[in-house]
Amino acid sequence: MTQAKPIVISCGEPAGIGPEIAVAAFDVLCRDIPLAWLGDPRHLPAGTDYVCIDKASDAADLCQQGKLPVLTVAMEGTAIPGTADPANAQGVIDAIAIGVDLVTTGQARAICTAPIHKAALIDGADFAYPGHTEYLAALAKTDRVVMMLACDDLRVVPVTIHIPLADVSSNLTASLLTDTLLITHAALRRDFGIKAPRIAVAGLNPHAGEDGKMGHEEIEMITPVLDALRQEGMDLMGPMSADTMFHAAARQNYDVAVCMYHDQALIPVKTLGFDTGVNVTLGLPFIRTSPDHGTAFDIAGKGLANPSSMIEAIKMAAVMADARDADAARG
Repeated sequence: MTQAKPIVISCGEPAGIGPEIAVAAFDVLCRDIPLAWLGDPRHLPAGTDYVCIDKASDAADLCQQGKLPVLTVAMEGTAIPGTADPANAQGVIDAIAIGVDLVTTGQARAICTAPIHKAALIDGADFAYPGHTEYLAALAKTDRVVMMLACDDLRVVPVTIHIPLADVSSNLTASLLTDTLLITHAALRRDFGIKAPRIAVAGLNPHAGEDGKMGHEEIEMITPVLDALRQEGMDLMGPMSADTMFHAAARQNYDVAVCMYHDQALIPVKTLGFDTGVNVTLGLPFIRTSPDHGTAFDIAGKGLANPSSMIEAIKMAAVMADARDADAARG
């Protein structure tokens, strides 16, 4: 049965909160959603009830028993909370790649990735990617992917992501905006079961440029892109003034907000769902979600980590997998 295939959780940085929030999420969800953890079992919190398995298909029965199934990825280093060991870098990278392989070969339904520590990966394994998203895109041989952040009250997609604010305008091209909107629209249909997605698009400038008085990007680039995609049947609102599109009544009118830069998108979603936000990579041939936070070295190993975002990330992966199965069944 498809439902018996697990969602795999890659270990992330062993010295961060990844292992402990994975175990906490497993305890909450294991009897409803089959799960398997990818990593070195030596790095799990003390007292974790786990069983090492050889095949992902062995996970479901163990989950019903409340025992964490572990697909072992051996690592050379220790896991001292708060202190990353570059000796673990290759193992952390391998856990991601193995998880992707399990999903792409149909042995798992989705991958949920715990946070990584880029500096340790560079120091220990010359990691050549800015982060998870770019590495996953490379594994999938996909040229362009889209980052979505989601909580119960809001989904957002930033068109430009981790670049200085001064560089946003020069990086914001018609091609990038078009691709972002097309990928987002397709993902809402396939992965979220929304037949006719409603997409709100923010302007770049205050008041969406106010007819050119506060900037020209809306007139010269954003509006023409939206008009062209409307001709293809997409339901697009905007360009909208970002300061009026996130209040409760406005959010009822769209399924996702596409924003022009990082903070324009992430401030509202983190305000509404700071502990429950989920990072989703759209445009991949497989499903990937992640908690919307970092390694939290300052609280690692202290029993203070909140697993809510990991729980929501796993639940969202399951919902997306169900939606893809339904889409495939419809042909």
